[in-house]
Amino acid sequence: MGTTLGNTGLMLVNTLIGVYMFVLMLRFLLHFSKADYFNPISQGVVKATSPLVNPLQKIIRPIGGIDIATLVVGLIFKALGIILVLWIAGAGMPALPSLLIGALAGVLNAILKIYFFAMIILIILSWVAPQANHPGALLVFQITEPVMAPLRRVIPPLGPLDLSPIVLFLIINLLDSLVVNALARAAGYPVGALIGF
Repeated sequence: MGTTLGNTGLMLVNTLIGVYMFVLMLRFLLHFSKADYFNPISQGVVKATSPLVNPLQKIIRPIGGIDIATLVVGLIFKALGIILVLWIAGAGMPALPSLLIGALAGVLNAILKIYFFAMIILIILSWVAPQANHPGALLVFQITEPVMAPLRRVIPPLGPLDLSPIVLFLIINLLDSLVVNALARAAGYPVGALIGF
């Protein structure tokens, strides 16, 4: 019974860390893609992450389209999340290099997951509501367009069929299986348990 409660608590803490990490990296991608700041969803993401990101943004300014402060907060948050989960599990304090590599893998995993889910939403919208102007639909389009536009230049549409989403799915899976998994192995953490969600 105690082990079941401990596992449930551990899973809950890890899920909450993963969800907030997702929101942090969504903020990073909103800035990167120059998405509409006044979109209600953008406003919600900014409000949810401002307590952690705004103090650091006063010190670390964005460089071009890259919000360095949000990335740093994401790395610190993920590292603290790994420490917390390991502490709850009774595993003790991890080595600093292992912790930093695990945090980097967690940040990359969250970014890839956002693109993965955004692509699924984009494909479904193209079938059921291609002209949708809902704030969520517009935001998904704005987030994916910076990575889709270069792919469309390389892989032109075949009539009404756009192959660029398939190529992006392959790239996401390749990066996830090669880069994120390699970093997680180097850190000594299981991807599903500590790195991803």
